[in-house]
Amino acid sequence: MTNAIEVNNLTKYYDKFLAVDRIDFTVKRGEIFGFLGPNGAGKSTTQRMLTTLLTPSEGQILILGHDLAQDAYPAKRQIGLVPEESNVYTELTAWDNLMFTGRLYRMSKNSRKARAQELLETFGLWEKRHIKVESFSKGMRRRLSIAMAVIHKPALLFLDEPTPGLDAQSARTIQALIRQFSAEGTTVFLSTHQIEEANQLCDRVAIINHGKIIATDTPEQLKQTFQQVQSIEVSLAPLTENLTDKLAKLPDVNTVVKVADKWRLYTDDPSALLPHILRFSETQGLRIISLNTLAPSLEDVFLQITGGQIGVVQNPDTTKRRGKGRKK
Repeated sequence: MTNAIEVNNLTKYYDKFLAVDRIDFTVKRGEIFGFLGPNGAGKSTTQRMLTTLLTPSEGQILILGHDLAQDAYPAKRQIGLVPEESNVYTELTAWDNLMFTGRLYRMSKNSRKARAQELLETFGLWEKRHIKVESFSKGMRRRLSIAMAVIHKPALLFLDEPTPGLDAQSARTIQALIRQFSAEGTTVFLSTHQIEEANQLCDRVAIINHGKIIATDTPEQLKQTFQQVQSIEVSLAPLTENLTDKLAKLPDVNTVVKVADKWRLYTDDPSALLPHILRFSETQGLRIISLNTLAPSLEDVFLQITGGQIGVVQNPDTTKRRGKGRKK
């Protein structure tokens, strides 16, 4: 069986700027594949090439066995695309949006009506089917956008940042839908800044930075590879001045970050650090409220690989604001 996606030596220049630098990767059929990277890393440029919206400068893309440079049409008929900004027509109703999209995919009238009802019921939008989308919430528009992308039952679904800015319930609903698509055999290519989302959803992830793919593996394997970003999380009482600075001076501590009412001490060797924490609490007259050894998170791995500051806990909703340069 062919892979869903095969990419060989894929390269994209914008004039003299090298946005994607000779990357290679494969996506297996039926898996959820996460594509992670900071702003300007080449994520969106890569996805646009995979979905025929951009022409590569060099390299080869095979989608479901079809070479996009020579045989794009059969591949395009089997692709669904959910762009970062919902592409719904706000002046139309939810039902009319789906009818219009179904016609674009040359579905018969009966087929698109049956499929539209199925999707609107699944996505919790059936009761709103005759309401214009201009009155929909952001989460409802996002669900409708995904419904439009899958009305023709694509074999391969591209999702670009599907949940940022949504309320928690809407985000969970969309994540459940992604899992459902995968269980039904759809391959999902998920381009995201939401590292924890990728950790929960993806079978494998690729991390791209400065146009190069610098790691590809399962989330758990990536965490195991970067054991140096292990940490011990401790809660101490009473709070005293300069406690963060004092903890940073303990032997075997690489970085300290305060997380709510706890301190996370990053270390190469948790077992060596534990006795130092215990002695520190005794000499400082502090009570240990909680003490936990933490394995590396996917976010820690991401920061380690991309040169970010290990131990800086990022809020996914602010990741874009922290990124430098325009997104490619």
